[in-house]
Amino acid sequence: MNVNLNLCASCLEKQRTIDRLKQEIQSLREKVHRLERKAEAGPFGSSTPSAKIAVKANTAEEQRSKPGGAKPGHTGHGRQAVEDRDAERIETISAGPACPHCGTALEHKEYRDRSVIDSQPLRAQPVLYQLERARCPRCGKTVQARAPAVLPKSLYGNQLVTQVVFLHYRQGIPMGRLCDQLGLGLGAVFDILHRMAALFRGVIARLIEEYRQAPVRHADETGWRTDGRSGYAWLFASATVSLFLFRATRSAQVPKEVLGTQTLGGVLVVDRYNAYNQSPCALQYCYAHLLRDVEDLAKEFPGQAEVTVFTSTMIPLLAEAMHLRGRPLADAEYYQQARSLKQQIVDLVEQPAQHLGVRQVQGIFRDNAHRLYHWVENRAVPPDNNRAERELRPTVIARKVSFGSQSDAGAKTREVLMSVVHTLAKRVADPEAHFKSVLDKLAAGPNQDAVALLLDTS
Repeated sequence: MNVNLNLCASCLEKQRTIDRLKQEIQSLREKVHRLERKAEAGPFGSSTPSAKIAVKANTAEEQRSKPGGAKPGHTGHGRQAVEDRDAERIETISAGPACPHCGTALEHKEYRDRSVIDSQPLRAQPVLYQLERARCPRCGKTVQARAPAVLPKSLYGNQLVTQVVFLHYRQGIPMGRLCDQLGLGLGAVFDILHRMAALFRGVIARLIEEYRQAPVRHADETGWRTDGRSGYAWLFASATVSLFLFRATRSAQVPKEVLGTQTLGGVLVVDRYNAYNQSPCALQYCYAHLLRDVEDLAKEFPGQAEVTVFTSTMIPLLAEAMHLRGRPLADAEYYQQARSLKQQIVDLVEQPAQHLGVRQVQGIFRDNAHRLYHWVENRAVPPDNNRAERELRPTVIARKVSFGSQSDAGAKTREVLMSVVHTLAKRVADPEAHFKSVLDKLAAGPNQDAVALLLDTS
């Protein structure tokens, strides 16, 4: 079949116009798609903080049909009777002298137990200690009894101090609500917190030293305003350390302050923020952030076959890498599967690609290969920064409630006490009881090392 390709000049010009208009239409469609995604996801795409998303999506239709409550076959707990040995107190309640129906005097028949769970009101109570003063007949000196569980020159008992610290910095109770619950003034609560921060201010240096020795470290940061000025809350976490720093800058000088300049062993798990790249230790980039980039690529170019093939292959690999560490596998099997996953990821990023978006993601993996696969060789290293994300979440919530610290002194107090409270939560079963016991020891012997007592959890 012969095709006549001799087109007149007018027809050729029309075809060129059609081709140009098709390209413009395709370009405009992609632009509209990007604008729609930006309007839906927020100014920073999938990285937009939830507080900056104007309208949040409703629950997906498939999630709405899921029944609530316990799963079938769950035995449940039910109401448990309180045994005599477990009861905090046992009270005998009389039925009264006469029958409420006819007025006849009642005769005792039996007692029937009723188990009730109750609590005491959380209120500050004034206590008056009468401290005995006695004179030694031999040396003539006067000895005075010491008030129990109260620091020297303190108006507030150690139990109240402990409750204030943990309710605010661990439970996240706002300052105003805390004052209402305890019946204290705002100034009194501030005095308690500032004194505790001054007492344990040396804990920051000790935690920095312990953090440097940790085999696996995590770090992350979020916005935090101090006295109306923009700043950042930094978290440096390990299995036994939670170190919070509140600084005006997001520069590399903050990781340098914590990690120092001497070469360290172990691995630091972070996102791809450049401030960590000069750290004196090996880095493991978070796969959750990489997964987000790949998912963004799939959403931006849903009609591109090359993008669809690449993202549909890469997304399951990254997800499996993050889940692998938590599976009940023997070490030998774990490392075998880890090496297989790594090889599949490497093969995928080394494949030739034409689409610029695919090539960009591939470049991230190729350029940072030395920061992506420590989890393959060491099971203790997670491929995600989930620990830091979880531990930083209470600070994000506190920022939304309080809008930051009112002063530099308040930020410093939060820095010390957040580090104390969350580090103790990792080391002892009852961090509140441990904190009070430390205060009690300091009340009995004020010259002791407060930081040593605090961190000695053996």
